Amino acid sequence: MDTSKHSKIHLGLLFVVTIIFIWSIIKPASYLDWLAEVSPAVVILIIVIVTYNKFRFTTLSYCIIALLSILTFIGGHYTYSEVPLFNWIKEEFDLNRNNYDRFGHFLKGLSAVVVREILLSFTPLKKGPWLSGITISIVLAIAALYEIIEWLSTKISKGGKTSKDFLGMQGDIWDAQWDMSLAFVGAILTLIIFSKMHDHLLKNK
Repeated sequence: MDTSKHSKIHLGLLFVVTIIFIWSIIKPASYLDWLAEVSPAVVILIIVIVTYNKFRFTTLSYCIIALLSILTFIGGHYTYSEVPLFNWIKEEFDLNRNNYDRFGHFLKGLSAVVVREILLSFTPLKKGPWLSGITISIVLAIAALYEIIEWLSTKISKGGKTSKDFLGMQGDIWDAQWDMSLAFVGAILTLIIFSKMHDHLLKNK
């Protein structure tokens, strides 16, 4: 695929992400919660857009960035514990909680591809066990940092409704451990499934 076709795909992804971002800001459940949820994704998108001409990711990485941004915007609009589809799943299968946040943290393991690409591009690391191990460790560290930020938000706001929506524990005292574990498992599966495809795309980048 030539560069112009890649660019058109990237532009299409940006268009879809922008549309969903605009939708998410229209009458969200809580503007403060929306801001807390979507801010990290917005910052990452700005960095990716600003550096596009200097450093270009593979299309696979851009697809993952777009998907994770969209998941964040949806969660920010409804709050993670009230996403309608997962409320329906909760009721249909008599579950104890809305699992959209668990689903989202598992899919955050996909960011392993993006981290892997950054490490291969900007560090001396080569393909192999060390690259995989460090990639997984970084994804897990990011997941842990996010949980720390969620915890700090409850301390700063002294347990207000917005911070509770942002935290999204839904009564589960092990919520943070679940979230980090799912991101960890997601990262491992991502590398197992996508590493060869990613290597091929890097060669043709």
